[in-house]
Amino acid sequence: MKSSFNTIIESDTPVLVDFFADWCGPCKMLAPILKQVKEELGDGIKIVKIDVDKNQPLASTYNVRGVPTMMLFKNGKQVWRQSGVLQKNDIIQIVKSKS
Repeated sequence: MKSSFNTIIESDTPVLVDFFADWCGPCKMLAPILKQVKEELGDGIKIVKIDVDKNQPLASTYNVRGVPTMMLFKNGKQVWRQSGVLQKNDIIQIVKSKS
């Protein structure tokens, strides 16, 4: 997973990574919000969901201690990170400000 993950985040297009877990209530609340973000931004963003239980080494590499944790990457560099649920407009504003 790590090598393909690195390939994904090397993109010119901002990549929003959602580290989540199936058992996490807030993660379930975030999923439809991220869908709305993708619908609004379209090709202006890639959204990748990473299950921390199935990808523990990757979660450990990025020091993910709680879920949901979102990270925004641009050209392979992490430009933003936050844990917890944000609203659609907040996420869109962050993506636009970091692009």
